[in-house]
Amino acid sequence: MQPISPELVLRAQQGDATAQQHLLAALQDVLRRYFARRIGPRDEVNDLVQNTLLRVHTGLPSLQQPDRLQAFAMKAALFELQDFYRGRYSSREALYDPDVPPERPVAPPAGERLDAERLLGTLSDHARRILELRGYGYRYEEIAEMLGTTEAAVKMQVKRALDKLRDFAAVLVPLGMFLAVLAHTHP
Repeated sequence: MQPISPELVLRAQQGDATAQQHLLAALQDVLRRYFARRIGPRDEVNDLVQNTLLRVHTGLPSLQQPDRLQAFAMKAALFELQDFYRGRYSSREALYDPDVPPERPVAPPAGERLDAERLLGTLSDHARRILELRGYGYRYEEIAEMLGTTEAAVKMQVKRALDKLRDFAAVLVPLGMFLAVLAHTHP
């Protein structure tokens, strides 16, 4: 790849759509080779390239050294690769059309619902909302955009909420087992 001229980067930073297209096109082949060397010829390579280009595009206005665009892009690629290895690109994550709301999950039986409501009642409204959006299948990035926060903050909120639910559920399960035994032994 030939070095990208700082003048082209400056024009792209100023909003020149043609310059932005040239930058992203120049980076696309480099990124594709980078990911293919690391994970092999897999379907996820295209996703990794596109997400990296999106990171570069959104971060372009904050790039202070136009001559360092390729280093900036490769760092974004490294972050995407780390997300890939952490399981972000697993088949469990589905993409949804923003114009069509996802289907609501089926409600559990009434007895189980009380425990779920009790568990969720231990969380803040903000944490409940984030878990609800994750349950509907929204990605962390989409939730962050909806709530006006960062993807990292959403991930941390989910982790903390799940840890809290796990701790609280550990207390409820033995209590539920005790009540079930008590109900069977005392009519």
